[in-house]
Amino acid sequence: MNAGPKTACGGKHPQASVFAQPRAGDPHAIFRAAENESLSAEKHVISMHAKHIKPWRRTSFHYNGSKGCAASNAAMPMIRRLPQSLINKIAAGEVIERPASVVKELMENSVDAGASRIDVYVEGGGVNLVRVVDNGSGIAADDLPLAVASHATSKIVEADDLFRVRTLGFRGEALASIAEVSRLVIRSRTPGATGGFEITVQGGTASGVVPCGCPVGTTVDVRDLFFNTPVRRKFLRSTQTELGHASEAFVRVALALPHIHCTLWHNDRPVFELPGNQGWLQRIERIFGRELADSLIPVESEDGPVRISGYVAHPSQSRSNNRMQYLFLNGRCIRDRSLQHALGEAYRGLLLSGRYPIAILSLEVPADWVDVNVHPTKLEVRFQDSGRLYSQLLAALRSRFLATDLTTRVPATAEVAAGAVASGPHDPAAAQRAQQQLVDWAKGQVASWGDRHGGATGIAAASASADQTAAGPRPLEITRLDARWRSQPGHPSEVSAAVGRGESRVAMDEQYPLSRTSAVAAELPVKALQVHNRYLVAESEDGVLVIDQHALHERILYERLRERLAAGAVESQSLLVPEPVDLAPAEAAAALEHRELLGQLGLKIEPFGGGTVLVVAYPAMLANVAPAEVLRGLVDRLVSGGKLPDQRDLLDDLLHMIACKAAIKAGDRLTPEEVAALVAQRHLIDDAHHCPHGRPTALVFSRDELDKHFKRI
Repeated sequence: MNAGPKTACGGKHPQASVFAQPRAGDPHAIFRAAENESLSAEKHVISMHAKHIKPWRRTSFHYNGSKGCAASNAAMPMIRRLPQSLINKIAAGEVIERPASVVKELMENSVDAGASRIDVYVEGGGVNLVRVVDNGSGIAADDLPLAVASHATSKIVEADDLFRVRTLGFRGEALASIAEVSRLVIRSRTPGATGGFEITVQGGTASGVVPCGCPVGTTVDVRDLFFNTPVRRKFLRSTQTELGHASEAFVRVALALPHIHCTLWHNDRPVFELPGNQGWLQRIERIFGRELADSLIPVESEDGPVRISGYVAHPSQSRSNNRMQYLFLNGRCIRDRSLQHALGEAYRGLLLSGRYPIAILSLEVPADWVDVNVHPTKLEVRFQDSGRLYSQLLAALRSRFLATDLTTRVPATAEVAAGAVASGPHDPAAAQRAQQQLVDWAKGQVASWGDRHGGATGIAAASASADQTAAGPRPLEITRLDARWRSQPGHPSEVSAAVGRGESRVAMDEQYPLSRTSAVAAELPVKALQVHNRYLVAESEDGVLVIDQHALHERILYERLRERLAAGAVESQSLLVPEPVDLAPAEAAAALEHRELLGQLGLKIEPFGGGTVLVVAYPAMLANVAPAEVLRGLVDRLVSGGKLPDQRDLLDDLLHMIACKAAIKAGDRLTPEEVAALVAQRHLIDDAHHCPHGRPTALVFSRDELDKHFKRI
């Protein structure tokens, strides 16, 4: 009897003897026999290949019914219920990422307990110890075992409570997760109790509740974080890095609640001492310093039940990332991309590319308008009507900026400020009295000279001959000078005004002339002069104004272009002979796809075949710029970033580029009339304090700062 073919595992195929010979009268027997031979040959090849595998890499196979051969150790895993300890460790991985997470969760528990003082002590960056002490309502002795149990909380009762959460914590996971990966000790005393109680948990194993002595409130000690999960502990960073994260977590809670006294200590040294009897602005100053606090602009908006309040920084204060954007929703620090985008839109044109605004804002929204049960750390939320919040924040910021002078002011240096402090505060009345005393003394001296010289008058002897000196001086007269700088024929600025001026300036002046307000400028005395052919120095009510001529003219042109674009299209100049421009295929396709948009900017193109595009018209204000350069500059923006930008953003960027190319440049000499017209137009446009790219157009040196620099006060 034929034993049948062997399998790759060395055993016989269980049905080999059946399929070896076809049965008579079976119409499909021939096909089954052919299929069986093919299967046997395939398994024979596998067996021969397995014999040539090195012993330490050889794998044994077995045949599992109709499923073919499989590895002998790849048995189907069984579904089993995880032990509670492992469940808590998994939850701890979501909630407790590092010591900063412990600081955040414990401080939030203290806030929910109604504490008016919270003290945080950290050792070794929080890895060795995190201790949080508060004077809140405390935890009763019977509730201490439940406090360290998972999903046990006093803040919600039913499912509907998840959609009207008014506390910082509600999930009931924090203490259980912390206790699972650390050595935890909780001491607590309620206001009506004569003593406190203590519970200890090590790696998730809790001891019994025992009496202890402690003040009213709760003290939580978390030691040796991740001591039983060494894989997790090795991913922690240096002590200073972990301290930085813990400090940030502390600030996020303390910054939103200025009425609570908060302290942070590291290795017995104070890091933050924040009294609870100060306002929000004073707390911001305590945390971030005087310089930032002085640059903050208050913001407030109320629309029905939604209220936005807080502070945003002057554009001169910005960061290279958005970590200084603190948004507090009903006292909870959150991150929301929509609101951060609204911040960026409000600062559009006020900051350079790659810079982010600074904002500390509080949002008060009905609890049932927001879902905070989105992320275990509760840092992300979901709004019921996020568009309403976006519009309200954007409108509030823009309205505030329009009503605020955002001109950049030059602060005093540290040496000057120190000298001013040493000399005492400036008292205008005292300075006026001292000046009057000096004048009176001088008059008295001159009068005594007149008595000694027989009452003669005149002080021309200082510059006259000896005979004139014998006549005696005249009485001293104090005269206030009112000198005005006027342009004289042959003045260097007029001589050089006609030198070095290209066709671009001529074409630009025809479309958007600086002399547009020359009639007004001619009636006023010249209050500004040009320095180094790039800056304008003018007098202002506060002191001295130094203007960047290119940045200011760029802003003026940009605002006019926006007006023209709103009214129609920008004026274009048709070319007598269309100019071909060779582009890459992707660039040519993008340019032709956006022909209508480019036409609104005054640039009209036609296809010419392949990657070549014909420029038939281009903006008239760019008469001295090559059409190819204009087109390539616009196309670069169309294809940059890998995806097409939003049409509104693209149009805005293109207006920036056109205004920049058409504006006067650093090094261009201006006539006195042009200087006066440029300064006069500064007050006729919005956002004159910054150019469209976010650079300041002017710096203000106040009289007080100048007096400090010159040691007058």
